[in-house]
Amino acid sequence: MTIRFMRFMLYAVVVLAMSAVSFSQIGISVSFGPPALPVYEQPPCPDDGYIWTPGYWGWGDDGYFWVPGTWVVAPEVGFLWTPGWWGWGGGGFIFHEGYWGPHIGFYGGINYGFGYFGHGYEGGRWDGGHFFYNRSVNNVNVTNIHNVYNTTVINNTNVTRVSYNGGNGGIDARANAEEEAAERDRHIAPVQAQTEHVQAARSDPQLRASVNQGRPAIAATEKPGDFKGHVVAAREAGAPYHPPAEHGAAGRPENNVPRPPNAVHPNELPPAERPPAPNTGNPKLDKKYQQQQQKLYSKQDQERQKLQQQQEKEHQQMAKQNADDARKQQMEQRHQQQTQQLQQRHQQQQQHLQERQQPAHSGGGKPPKG
Repeated sequence: MTIRFMRFMLYAVVVLAMSAVSFSQIGISVSFGPPALPVYEQPPCPDDGYIWTPGYWGWGDDGYFWVPGTWVVAPEVGFLWTPGWWGWGGGGFIFHEGYWGPHIGFYGGINYGFGYFGHGYEGGRWDGGHFFYNRSVNNVNVTNIHNVYNTTVINNTNVTRVSYNGGNGGIDARANAEEEAAERDRHIAPVQAQTEHVQAARSDPQLRASVNQGRPAIAATEKPGDFKGHVVAAREAGAPYHPPAEHGAAGRPENNVPRPPNAVHPNELPPAERPPAPNTGNPKLDKKYQQQQQKLYSKQDQERQKLQQQQEKEHQQMAKQNADDARKQQMEQRHQQQTQQLQQRHQQQQQHLQERQQPAHSGGGKPPKG
């Protein structure tokens, strides 16, 4: 482990997230944002059915490292890739892992290029069980792949190489209604080829930001994990790389901190931890308890969404009023207080429910009322 980069890190914390199919995502929270996205070309699509997954900066023992963009076979017909993204979480930058699903979800408003221009995906579409590629943003050889079309995409957003959302200098973007709906779709975690691709990148010293200064020698590959075949080097760094100055005593950062940094908005809160399914030995009682738990979680999800929408409306009003930084800061402080109060109230509700169910678990008492 390189001590130099450990000095940069103020803390590290693992947070769990659940998708619609209940797979876990692990995020690392670090005190400073990732480098800018490098400038690179897209290698040719290797075959029909492959979908482009853009490159991004991952975090390892030696700091940020580049995960090359690559073509990946979709795990199911009709599924698209929502890229992972770094976002400010109130006390550090947290990585939100990408996933496969029938619709594109929120990926931080990051302009990864090649069809991923901040919102949605303009690189292709599914039709009749086949994926059709938009040649205006994808490198596709029509001799081998015939299901193509050509639609010019006008990118109205400012071209930026910033690789994170929120925080100092980050992208100012929030999920729209369609992206929020996509979060509730059935998702599939990164496939094995993608996982192995990340592991290979993590173990390659030349992909570390400290070595390549934001300009990786392998910016993109034709297939996952193939770092010796058809690879593309970055043409240039997206911006000069300036890691934070060293400070403090050397040492290993604390892991498994009990809770993540204080969230400012409800969508930054980690999903509520759900207890194991009731197992009292009484199937009817177990079913009743499970229904009570699900009812509570559904109600809490609705309250989170309601508060999130309310805060987003206030953000929009503040933007229309061209408010100064002082007013914006006051609003964010108020939002953080609202979010923390909501989280505390939900935790108390969950604790009370478990306490009400506990007597019957111990062999006595009546089942709680619904």
